[in-house]
Amino acid sequence: MIHDAQMDYYGTRLATCSSDRSVKIFDVRNGGQILIADLRGHEGPVWQVAWAHPMYGNILASCSYDRKVIIWKEENGTWEKTHEHTGHDSSVNSVCWAPHDYGLILACGSSDGAISLLTYTGEGQWDVKKINNAHTIGCNAVSWAPAVVPGSLIDQPSGQKPNYIKKFASGGCDNLIKLWKEEEDGQWKEEQKLEAHSDWVRDVAWAPSIGLPTSTIASCSQDGRVFIWTCDDASSNTWSPKLLHKFNDVVWHVSWSITANILAVSGGDNKPVHAPTDDMAEQGHWLCSGGNQLCLPAFLSAIQLVGLVDSRCSCRLFLQQVTLWKESVDGQWVCISDVNKGQGSVSASVTEGQQNEQ
Repeated sequence: MIHDAQMDYYGTRLATCSSDRSVKIFDVRNGGQILIADLRGHEGPVWQVAWAHPMYGNILASCSYDRKVIIWKEENGTWEKTHEHTGHDSSVNSVCWAPHDYGLILACGSSDGAISLLTYTGEGQWDVKKINNAHTIGCNAVSWAPAVVPGSLIDQPSGQKPNYIKKFASGGCDNLIKLWKEEEDGQWKEEQKLEAHSDWVRDVAWAPSIGLPTSTIASCSQDGRVFIWTCDDASSNTWSPKLLHKFNDVVWHVSWSITANILAVSGGDNKPVHAPTDDMAEQGHWLCSGGNQLCLPAFLSAIQLVGLVDSRCSCRLFLQQVTLWKESVDGQWVCISDVNKGQGSVSASVTEGQQNEQ
């Protein structure tokens, strides 16, 4: 089973990871599906992959049930393991690169309850900081805040450099979302605790920013609920939750569009589907699905992925309940696309039942 799939910065390469312990990289330019690398190094199912910003080269991170994080790098057309982090005592469930403005920094969340932060210091060396007991029972997801300071589009004086403050969000088995901030001494401190879910938080996603005053985070949970958290005043750091929707099953993954105006949500009953319609690809939408987590950013054809999975990966592709949500001008979130469970059909508007549940 494929657990995650991520496009690179340019949308020309697709990285996948799966239960067969492999990480695969495909060239998907011009509608192609060419396998260019089959990376072996993990000793258990690989849960997630993450591309670093291309200013640092072609670098990919992967995390696994085997308690390891591996950082891969392409040199002269060949992919090699450049670093292996073995500092966790249980499954590593999530990896996320910080905004490139901060340097090459990777956050890793583990079932041992800890979050580790790996910072590249040069000459092949990585500095490691660890937040122990970040989440009781375990951490399931990490997501960095954008480097763009909230409100900088309006308030930032011309020519003045922004005051970067490193922050990230995490979600765990304690039903909590936590926000973390780096202090002046380089240590990480819990800044905020967000409570709304009644079961394990499966994913968190900090929305990209274009400099507007509002910060936004999406979260999803085993309880079937998706919340949109907003903070309109950075000085007070007060976050307000809004229920996007209550689904009938676990919600595994949330992912923002690059402009932060569309949210993709995936979850459901693991019913297999063989060929979703082309509508979403033609409209430049996303497709999100998967047994645990699978998020495919814009411009990757659904048909293309299914063909890739069938012919290249020897794995099954599961399409769960997949919905795309957009905020209207009056602040209401509306479902703009719905791929029904096991059907692959797409509807253009929210149903009456969904409206009533919002």
